Amino acid sequence: MKKPELLAPAGTMEKLQMALAYGADAAYLGGTQFGLRAFGGNFTNDEIRAAVQLAHGMGRKVYVTVNVFPHNDDLVSLPDYLRFLAEAGVNAVLVADLGVFMCAREVAPTLPVHISTQANNVNWRTVRAWQELGAARVVLARELSREEIREIRRQTDVELELFVHGAMCISYSGRCLLSSYFTGRDANRGGCAQSCRWQYALVEVSRPGEYYPIAEDERGTYIMNSKDLCLLPYLDEVVASGIDSLKIEGRMKSVHYVASVVKAYRMALDAACAGTPYEVRAEWTEELGKVSHRAYTTGFFFGKTTEEDQIYGSSSYEQTSDFVGLVHSYDAESGLATVEQRNNMKLGQEIEIFQPRGASFRQELREMWDADGQPITAAPHPQQIVRIRMAQAVEPSSILRRDVQVKKEEVR
Repeated sequence: MKKPELLAPAGTMEKLQMALAYGADAAYLGGTQFGLRAFGGNFTNDEIRAAVQLAHGMGRKVYVTVNVFPHNDDLVSLPDYLRFLAEAGVNAVLVADLGVFMCAREVAPTLPVHISTQANNVNWRTVRAWQELGAARVVLARELSREEIREIRRQTDVELELFVHGAMCISYSGRCLLSSYFTGRDANRGGCAQSCRWQYALVEVSRPGEYYPIAEDERGTYIMNSKDLCLLPYLDEVVASGIDSLKIEGRMKSVHYVASVVKAYRMALDAACAGTPYEVRAEWTEELGKVSHRAYTTGFFFGKTTEEDQIYGSSSYEQTSDFVGLVHSYDAESGLATVEQRNNMKLGQEIEIFQPRGASFRQELREMWDADGQPITAAPHPQQIVRIRMAQAVEPSSILRRDVQVKKEEVR
């Protein structure tokens, strides 16, 4: 059985570096134009070149999103941008619009094209049509069940990509109009305001100011607030469905999220393809709880969703650890790690060291120095560079984090 690709989000160069360090086979990113994450960090043309060089140097791949639904004035610079991406050596572009697809085939015929989930690929005839037009891969819609995915695999030969983890829009494949209506920010052109996460109540037009509560509490409810997708416990069934690439959502998520989710899925995918019965390890699911997330659901994979797949009383994220530092380097002779602070650290705290390849370990913060070599008891300044004595050797790009009680953060 061919092992599927593990595809990770990369909203910035740092997130790309972390995705690759923690085990992604490929990463997808957006440029400063034509992508659906206008506020996701995004890459300049020079950064795209650097990203390709970094990934290819590690034997990995880079895909670039060009998946807006363009209006006429968006088309002016499109051909030159596609030519640039081909020249830069990206492994594929991700498109949703037929016109963009045809433009790519015309001006950059050697550039592989993947069809975005935004194209609403929910049946085998649509997938086969894209295959016959020359698409190298089709990203399946999130609305598909396991049986539907298997039928598409039987009827087509093109590569198939499937979202296995992350946030789900209420318009699951992403073509949402709420953002444009409420804020003037077009989700289909990269400006989503996440209007589906806001609080809503019903009001009758002749009774202004009288709000009818739809659900549990006086603040209203979250009638369109989906749980996050998580298929890690069923990765063996995903692999058996014939999927070629497992996609993690989250270009706007944190460095901590990218590292933790990628490593958990890396270990799970390797186990699912090992030729032995797949057994979910507690450490993988615990890892997914440590980063910011909503409650998890399997989405449509096992059939139609129910009210249990929505969150009606809150729009909060939750997590069980805080990211406090990022290891830049480690000196074996002195036992000191050079660390960039990401949250307040102070002596006496117990921290967990989460490593790209090695096992995690815990220690108490006992000794710490600033960049001038002066002993300090705390590192309160954002991105402050400190040196910390480690209990054992630590890998570069390791994450330092501390436990917290289940932490919830409201989103609006």
